Amino acid sequence: MPRGARVKSSSGVYHVMMRGIGRQDIFHDAEDRERFIETLVRFKRVSNYKVYGYCLMNNHIHLLIKEEKEAISQSIKRIGVSYVYWFNAKYERCGTLFQGRFKSENVEDERYLLVVLRYIHQNPLKAGLVTKPAGWIWSSYNEYLSRYPLLVDTDFVLDLLHPHRKEAVEIFLKFMAEENEDKCLEYEDVKERISDEEVRRAVQKLVKSDDILAIKKMSRDERNKAIRTLREENVSVRQLARVTGLGRRIIEKA
Repeated sequence: MPRGARVKSSSGVYHVMMRGIGRQDIFHDAEDRERFIETLVRFKRVSNYKVYGYCLMNNHIHLLIKEEKEAISQSIKRIGVSYVYWFNAKYERCGTLFQGRFKSENVEDERYLLVVLRYIHQNPLKAGLVTKPAGWIWSSYNEYLSRYPLLVDTDFVLDLLHPHRKEAVEIFLKFMAEENEDKCLEYEDVKERISDEEVRRAVQKLVKSDDILAIKKMSRDERNKAIRTLREENVSVRQLARVTGLGRRIIEKA
């Protein structure tokens, strides 16, 4: 069934999520995250979008972004293609990195924009990675406290809070720290993890043999294509390694 077109935001603002295929990590070290932020900065000059917030988790990304001269889908495509090309070269892998097309929700009013921004900044906190938002350096939180933000258009949000910068920052800090039950955009994992027996049958079908170890005898391109097909069916790296006997590194590189 063809996917429906995205409903265009009347404000031009979107909360965007990108996640690793099969929930795999898309950032392995600080260099990866720095590269992604550099990519956002570089294509901001090309696409002229505005960034109001971001958070780079281990296996997913949140962006609060406003489209300008080009559609958000085109901007995200530029960002994703560039980062995946670099990531694949670094880790000697091929194929897709992100799960399907990105998810998004429209942000149509200023109140919800602030709620989404808080949700994004509290993501690492709620995941137990830090004890306060400022502790996660891979989000836009600390840019709001800087006089010279690298990527984020902080003036827009701070001007919503107060005409004077000092008071605006104080309101920002208080609002970002508030406990809440905000429910914003997330991935819904509607697929349950499949059993080892189901994985075996899927492998047998792909290798066209009852011997699942035949996957080891395939050419690298054919094997990688088979691995990617299985990963898209929500088969984890660990499970695939267990069933096929392939090394985790081989599966991750595919």
